[in-house]
Amino acid sequence: MAQNSSLSGLGRNDDGRLRTFVILVVVSIVLLTLACRPETKPVFDAAQGAASVVTAPVRAVGNVVTMPFRGLGNVIGNLTAPEETLSELRDQNEQLIAENALLREQALAAERLEALLELQSTNKLTSTGARVISGAVDSATSTITIDKGSTSGLEVGMPVTDSLGLVGQISECNPTTSVVRLITDERSGVAALVQESRAQGQAEGASDGSLRLTLVPSDQKVELGDIVVTSGLGGVFPKGLPLGIVTSVNRGDGELYQTIIMRPVALTTPFEEVLVVTDITDDQHATAEEADAAQRQDANAQANAAQSPEDGDDGGADGGADGQ
Repeated sequence: MAQNSSLSGLGRNDDGRLRTFVILVVVSIVLLTLACRPETKPVFDAAQGAASVVTAPVRAVGNVVTMPFRGLGNVIGNLTAPEETLSELRDQNEQLIAENALLREQALAAERLEALLELQSTNKLTSTGARVISGAVDSATSTITIDKGSTSGLEVGMPVTDSLGLVGQISECNPTTSVVRLITDERSGVAALVQESRAQGQAEGASDGSLRLTLVPSDQKVELGDIVVTSGLGGVFPKGLPLGIVTSVNRGDGELYQTIIMRPVALTTPFEEVLVVTDITDDQHATAEEADAAQRQDANAQANAAQSPEDGDDGGADGGADGQ
């Protein structure tokens, strides 16, 4: 009797499982049919999205929990990998490092060349590019050597600039190389003007590697931070090329000219490529008005210098009269 009861229970369980299976199959078919219908698809998409949001934390926790095991599996895999595979991976890694360094170098070169082209375009320079092959840029070095010479059409006296401003002037020209005297050399001199006030002077190098602006009368306005550019006077250097930034101004009592020190803008960072200005157009020379202004400035300075001794004599005479 007990055995029949057990068989009856098993039969009922089998019937229950069968009914559950049939119900699930029917429900699945209905849901699949509804999900494929255009009018009900948005509802099912929304439900799927909601289910994804609800289960996202569970998936995140699962990833965190299994991550160490995956990393451990990778470590174990690497440790147990054949020597040939490890050697191949090392070679690939070294190759990737070398390729990355090459790409980085090419990108930096492209940036420098782009800056040179921008300067060339902005100042409308007729120029040719060259590469610096020797000579470090520091306070103890007054020349550099570039990889182009007379066979490339270069000549002594041609200005040389980098992407920031004027570098110097060719002082020696060989068939395939040229020596460039930097603007910080003591023998260098460039006609210059203060960009803001238009005060004119001469940019000269100094023994300490700095750049001085000389021959600026004491009555001319020059302030710290002013930018000094080439003036174009004399027709040697095209006007408007940056030279330096004023870092010190000293107007001594009774001094005819100011003592002005500049920081060169073009020699503050290492550079590898330069532009050699091969020709200067008429609009790159100083205008007639600018030349007249320079002459008037010099004339006023000379007049002031001539009047100073007379003023001193008058003062002495007046002082003597008062004393009597």
